[in-house]
Amino acid sequence: MIRSLFSAVSGMKAHQTKLDVIGNNIANVNTYGFKSSRARFQDVFYQTLESATGGTATKGGTNASQVGYGAQLGGIDLNTGRSALQSTDRPMDVAITGDGFFQVQDADGNIFYTRAGILSIDPNSGNLIDANGNAVLGVTGDPLGKAAGSDKIHLSMSGTQATRAQATQLINGINFSITAENTTKDGNTSINFKLDPTLPDGSDIKVKPGDMTSGSITVSVNPTAVFSSLEDFNKKMNTAITEGRSGVPHPAGNFTIQAVPGDKLFPAGGLTGKEVLESTFGAVAGTNKLDSSVAASGIFGGIFPESMSTSPKFTAAGTVTYSASYRAADPDKGTLAAWVLKAEVAVKQADGSTVTRTFEGEVNSSSTVSKTVLLKEVGTPGGEEEGQYIELKHQGFEGISSAYREESGTSGAIADGAAFTSHPVSTITAASDSRDLGLGSKIFVLEGGTESGNVAVSNDAISILANGIVQVNHPTLGNLQLGRIDLVTFENPNGLEEVGNSYFRETANSGAAQACEAGTNGTGGLKTSALEMSNVDLSSEFSDMIVTQRGFQANSRIITVSDSILEELVNLKR
Repeated sequence: MIRSLFSAVSGMKAHQTKLDVIGNNIANVNTYGFKSSRARFQDVFYQTLESATGGTATKGGTNASQVGYGAQLGGIDLNTGRSALQSTDRPMDVAITGDGFFQVQDADGNIFYTRAGILSIDPNSGNLIDANGNAVLGVTGDPLGKAAGSDKIHLSMSGTQATRAQATQLINGINFSITAENTTKDGNTSINFKLDPTLPDGSDIKVKPGDMTSGSITVSVNPTAVFSSLEDFNKKMNTAITEGRSGVPHPAGNFTIQAVPGDKLFPAGGLTGKEVLESTFGAVAGTNKLDSSVAASGIFGGIFPESMSTSPKFTAAGTVTYSASYRAADPDKGTLAAWVLKAEVAVKQADGSTVTRTFEGEVNSSSTVSKTVLLKEVGTPGGEEEGQYIELKHQGFEGISSAYREESGTSGAIADGAAFTSHPVSTITAASDSRDLGLGSKIFVLEGGTESGNVAVSNDAISILANGIVQVNHPTLGNLQLGRIDLVTFENPNGLEEVGNSYFRETANSGAAQACEAGTNGTGGLKTSALEMSNVDLSSEFSDMIVTQRGFQANSRIITVSDSILEELVNLKR
């Protein structure tokens, strides 16, 4: 048979293989970390028709006459040249800016090498893994002073100390603190106290389901409820919180309220809910109650006690006797007509004796509408602060005058010095220091509640440095270095074997892998939020594809011509 037939067939086979290589390159033009290949041809063996001869003194030498038997695939070469980097805006994507390969290990212990740094954290094992779920290798733990290695990078942070949620508020010189019982982040909530006059008698504290969320608790307090101590208030509050949760205790446990200094906050009779929550600090006005016989109508035609001084603090406690006398106008002195009101307080002393303290004021004819008048103390006794007063609300000058005329049975002008014959009385108490605690004036925002145990590492908390160090932000310890991604180099990286999934395997011709830190021994540093693109050159691939197509066509034509020649030979028999 004609040798050209076999040469053409071998050529077609070789070109078909080259077209396969080109097709694989083009298919992976957008595969991160892909390295292109090229098919290399070489001729095969030859038939020697005439050997070469050497020349003599009389005749020159002749060359050999040989006929080849076509082409064969000489090899497929790997191009490990670097390609451009593509930004991905994903912090866990890592590209190598120079030579080197990442190391990964599969579940069977096989180690592969890749340029595709698509990394993440395995939530089950805590290991740093690639896109195929295989562990990335390097140094685990604090990498300081450690040589380059090939260990799985396990990312775990030391456990945090369990702490209770707490809030502190300074109210009127007292440090009030609320602390959760359990060490849990569920204790990180806000507690707000409010007075609720709609609560029925016997319901001292109430936490309504609608007033409680995962991050806040509103505690409603009955203003008239009496609490014997801060512990008593605290116990009833925790009971109300549990009841508000349908009998299920709060995940943070009981909340404890403490005060520093905490002595003498609650008197012997306890504090009302109003006093526990309100914040009227300083002096609290005493009471002034009229005798029951005049409590409804008032004195001197409708005068009622209003208040007493708190600054200075009113100290005249006892029975009050009132009197009212008329003072005529005096044009020469420029004084107006007025009713002079006097209150005499019988104050009992420590020795059992009684001292009368007098308070005086006037309502003159210019007072035509209802107003208040201050009865100021006359002749303040020793040891008492000056400026104390009793405040009365009156019905105006004419109202008092009308009441006098009605009492005396007279009409017309009132004589100078005329006085009411009645001497009504009331019982007055001294001003006292406020007992308000002011818990309702602040919102207690409890913070710092944590649970013990390891802290989970998330992708968002990781940063990978240029030298491969994996750094994580610890909630209490700050930035921690938990590992290092190390690279490997080969004496002949083109000798690596491709195994798919953007992986390469070490071969006898590539040389052994040499681990090193990123950026050393000729390797490149790492760049986050970027990946290396495929190094396939489309223009070259399309050119090679055209040349390969034409080579295949030319070889097919050889077969066609050879067939024609064979046909002529067969036809000679005719």
